[in-house]
Amino acid sequence: MRDFSQNTAALALNTATLGHNMPGAGAGWSPEQTLDACAQRGIGGIVFWRPEVAGRAAAIGQYAREAGVKVVGLCRSPFLTGPLSLQNPKAIQDDFYKAIDETAALDGDVLTIVVGGVEAGTKGIRESLKYVAEHVASVSDYAAQCGVRLALEPLHPMYGGDRSCLTTTRDALDLCDQIAAPNLGVAIDVYHVWWDTDLPRQLDRAQGRIFGFHLCDWLAHTTDFLLDRGMMGDGVADLKGLRGTVEKAGYSGFCEVEIFSAQNWWKRDPNDVLDIMVERFRTVC
Repeated sequence: MRDFSQNTAALALNTATLGHNMPGAGAGWSPEQTLDACAQRGIGGIVFWRPEVAGRAAAIGQYAREAGVKVVGLCRSPFLTGPLSLQNPKAIQDDFYKAIDETAALDGDVLTIVVGGVEAGTKGIRESLKYVAEHVASVSDYAAQCGVRLALEPLHPMYGGDRSCLTTTRDALDLCDQIAAPNLGVAIDVYHVWWDTDLPRQLDRAQGRIFGFHLCDWLAHTTDFLLDRGMMGDGVADLKGLRGTVEKAGYSGFCEVEIFSAQNWWKRDPNDVLDIMVERFRTVC
């Protein structure tokens, strides 16, 4: 395993950690303020959310390059299925292309795909996953032309109904096998996979298709399944064990801290959040 105790170059901030994916949450820092704060702390990468960069992706990407912080990627694709999607297939596809364009304009490497929940009129997940495969396959060539990799992110099964019918790394890799696009892989998020005892066996299949690794922690007594993630070290996930599994499978990229925390971390001074994030990355991850 890599030694992060003295080096934060492989650490990336997902700006959700500062509340920037939710209107009215966090301190409201601009992308430029956030990039400056990352650069000051030696944080090597950043992942933005689309509302932050809308209409300004190229300028923000340029600022990031000048600050010496790599734009690792962008969150996220539109929901492709389920009750939270745009419903109209043409609108979904158009927004998918737009998300790819924004990632490329940022000079970002990866667009994260959160697929959406169970499609109306269906039961279970099989039919919905078929729709997901069709949507992803339809844009994969365009993403490759733009230099953008697509990362399917399986979410915890509790989100299966509305946010993600893709709930296991196994199913995510099955989709990768089915679509067979060289720029399609998976993002492994501690919050969503910490419980999965089959993860090591599944990641053995990945063969270079792990495009992201997301850090946070699962609180033993969480108060909100969406907005109460823990800072690394505050919960029950085996963080070093999970990172070891991902790295054993060949991953050597950024470790992206993504913490949704409406009642705790989003209410703190962003400078303090970043300082604690750096310290925990060095000591418990």
